[in-house]
Amino acid sequence: MKIVVGLSGGVDSSVAAYLLQQQGHEVVALFMRNWNDASVTLEDECPWIEDSNDALMVAQKLGIPFQVIDMSDLYKEKIVDYMFDEYQKGRTPNPDVLCNREVKFDVFLKTALSLGADKVATGHYARVEATRDENGQEIFHLLAGKDQNKDQSYFLCQLNQEQLSKALFPIGELTKPEVREIAREMGLVTAEKKDSQGLCFIGKVSLPTFLQQQLDPKEGAIVEIFKDYSGYHQEKPEFSSKLKELQFLSEKITYKKQDGKVIGKHQGAHYFTIGQSKGLGIGGHAESCFIVSRDMPTNTLFVGEGKNFPGLFRSALKIENNEVHWVREDLRLRNGESMKVQARIRYRQALEEATVYQFEDGFYIEFEQPQSAIAEGQFAAWYAGEELLGSGVIA
Repeated sequence: MKIVVGLSGGVDSSVAAYLLQQQGHEVVALFMRNWNDASVTLEDECPWIEDSNDALMVAQKLGIPFQVIDMSDLYKEKIVDYMFDEYQKGRTPNPDVLCNREVKFDVFLKTALSLGADKVATGHYARVEATRDENGQEIFHLLAGKDQNKDQSYFLCQLNQEQLSKALFPIGELTKPEVREIAREMGLVTAEKKDSQGLCFIGKVSLPTFLQQQLDPKEGAIVEIFKDYSGYHQEKPEFSSKLKELQFLSEKITYKKQDGKVIGKHQGAHYFTIGQSKGLGIGGHAESCFIVSRDMPTNTLFVGEGKNFPGLFRSALKIENNEVHWVREDLRLRNGESMKVQARIRYRQALEEATVYQFEDGFYIEFEQPQSAIAEGQFAAWYAGEELLGSGVIA
């Protein structure tokens, strides 16, 4: 089988290419150049150059063809502009999820297929398995990586059956230490290379510095909300339906300046996200203050003291129907139906017991335990055991 590997210059994709070669496949390496502007990175050199050189050395070591493809214009259009737009609106985007949906398993995949590839492989810690239903239809299952500390299935949560049918994740059965050991044994230049940090398309970068390229600083107030604020002591009413209850539980608490006390200033609400504590410059508290709400029209940040501050928590969230994506289309809920699942609202979060509900009004996830820092724009993903079933953008 001819397989194109997205060789990133890291150890994971390097070992993925080696394993496929060992399995007897015809392997071709493609490096995606995603970013041209070195002015916002924290390194002296543009990181893609170093990564490209490392990828080339791995390809030479393995004796496989290597090619660089420039996708920077596509990244700017599909990922960077989306990020700026979302932050401007006061939402919290996840560019890595979009990168996989819009670039790696869309344009990159199509490029690989045009080169005669049968499949595309990446260095993600995830797995794909295939079964057939009673009609003989092939169903592809997106499973968590065996290494629970590195599982990256969440980043693949927007892929569809067609994309999964062409995807391979060769290191999904391995742990990170095992991957590094294979790289050492093979003498690959990436064996001891640190995992990449920061944004998927740029490298090591200060997010506020990056956002300041297009989002101008704008001074605003930081308002502290106190735990005795009356908004926390609403009596939970009797609900005429489950939908009414979910609408109540998923509703965000909103604040006004008069609800608290101005304790500082910031340089732009669009540089921050719900649940953030770093970068606020607030002192004089026993515990750190966390952002519980952002009022974008007035450019106001509302904070509460302590990671257990009541305003940080909600037990349900809503996803608009047009943002609901099922990896397993055969399991899609009809209006009025529900399903017990496990769910997470961010990468690295442990899976939480939950129930998903589908209504004409929208799609809801209700958690057994209230969740901290649910932010608009994040992706919520739901699982059945190890299998990722679907995902959606939090409203």
